[in-house]
Amino acid sequence: MVYEALLYQKEQGIGRITINRPQAMNAITPTMLKELKAAVMEAAEDKEVKVIVLTGAGKAFCAGVDLKSLGDAKLERGKVGDILDLPARALIQAIRSVAKPVIALVNGFCFTGALEIMLACDLVIAAEEAKIGDTHAKWGLRPTWGMSARLPRRVGFLKAKELSFTADAITAKEAERIGLVNLAVPLEKLEEALQTMVKKIMANSPQSIVA
Repeated sequence: MVYEALLYQKEQGIGRITINRPQAMNAITPTMLKELKAAVMEAAEDKEVKVIVLTGAGKAFCAGVDLKSLGDAKLERGKVGDILDLPARALIQAIRSVAKPVIALVNGFCFTGALEIMLACDLVIAAEEAKIGDTHAKWGLRPTWGMSARLPRRVGFLKAKELSFTADAITAKEAERIGLVNLAVPLEKLEEALQTMVKKIMANSPQSIVA
């Protein structure tokens, strides 16, 4: 399949999905969400792919929702509406349900809707240079893709409230400390860390991992 907003590559058992709007910090559009789901399903159905990796091109993993992409759609009570909610929830359901590990490789900025997507992944490796934050409150938005449940499960209710109420961006090292990501490494070591983790995963029973 040919994609407009992302790149899909298959290499040594990895199905790598790269969000490819670097000129817009990989900001989320409805088209991107639909393509991400399609790419996840393409990797899921490929017998040669053992692990799915989601990352971003350039300086950002994903900077959150591209408000320009909403066109004439209006925000109501902090909701972006079905134009984004429906494809986003379908994407997150796909990530959560595929019978293969999905790793978020956070190479840079990861805010708001991107954090929602990151939280849906099974594992997260982040560059120390990355900044991660729930910035919904800065834009008069509220999380509608599952973050309000997933974030406190990951870091605890008190820390989740702090992150959401303050809209502070934290470093990947801090995210590692509080259990928001599995591992934070220097950017130049990011690919090495991914390959090390993938090799360990692939050495084990895929049936056990799925179960």
